[in-house]
Amino acid sequence: MRATILHAPGDVRVEETDDPKITAPTDAIIRLSATCVCGSDLWPYRGVDSVEQPMPMGHEYVGIVEEVGDEVTSVKPGQYVLGSFVASCGTCEICRAGYPSSCVNRVFMAQVGTQSERALIPHADGTLVPLPGTPDADLIPDLLAASDVLGTGWFGAVAAEAGPGKTVAVVGDGAVGLLAVLAAKQLGAERIIAMSRHEPRQKLAREFGATDIVTERGDDGVAKIKELTGGLGAHSVVEAVGTQESMQQALRSTRPGGHMGFVGVNHDVALSGEELFFSQVHVVGGPAPVRNFLPRLIDLIWQRKINPGKVFDLTLPLEEAAEAYRAMDERRAVKAMLTF
Repeated sequence: MRATILHAPGDVRVEETDDPKITAPTDAIIRLSATCVCGSDLWPYRGVDSVEQPMPMGHEYVGIVEEVGDEVTSVKPGQYVLGSFVASCGTCEICRAGYPSSCVNRVFMAQVGTQSERALIPHADGTLVPLPGTPDADLIPDLLAASDVLGTGWFGAVAAEAGPGKTVAVVGDGAVGLLAVLAAKQLGAERIIAMSRHEPRQKLAREFGATDIVTERGDDGVAKIKELTGGLGAHSVVEAVGTQESMQQALRSTRPGGHMGFVGVNHDVALSGEELFFSQVHVVGGPAPVRNFLPRLIDLIWQRKINPGKVFDLTLPLEEAAEAYRAMDERRAVKAMLTF
């Protein structure tokens, strides 16, 4: 099969690799209908994350089951499915407590790689969700988004307790941040402030439900949020970047007693314990338990109530994966979808 492989920072190639094979009775193999490049894929691409190379790339997927292990009962060959970027057993105590992304048996799909024609899905029963039927072609981007960026933005909004009567601020205008705006809207937030300097992303944020746009960053961004909220800060803040500046901006934009959900993959972030102590902000985050949200998200997409696939502003064939990475790295694209 053809698969995307990272050989060194900046060096992504699409190559012939071995077809996946069932290795455990709980595995499934899917043939992908589409896949995509994630912002988190850019960390190893840029050399920020030191990883063993060559390595398969990708962790987002939607497709058709081709084969299942002997113990798989929830999906069968021929079904369209999607799943989380973390494979989880669904039965351990952590999964049952609502945190499948910290499953004691978890496998990050980035270790498997899904920017490929086929993919092995570990823990198929706990990971994959069958779709109601064969999706219309125009729903594929929306469903693909649910595999990570929609589910992650949704978790950010849930962790921040976005809801009726709340003012929500979103730090970050990548795909996750934009879909956190969409999630906040679906959860009933009264006011949604998107922090963005990029006009096309601002436009999409407004389409998804943003009521206000703040272009300032850092301390200036915090001051603007305070200005818009009577000096108090937002009730709910979603951090969707993962840098020192974005984390501090998010924390300082949240009012005392408010909630901050952080879902940007952290890199060299160190927060002051004293600042955390006196902020009196509830802070929850980490790898999103996307599998928890998939049934609801699939239903919203299937009924055409949301269209998260709008974050894909570049579509290329798998063979042009290197250009997809370049476009996202150079911020010429919010998110690139790869097709077959």
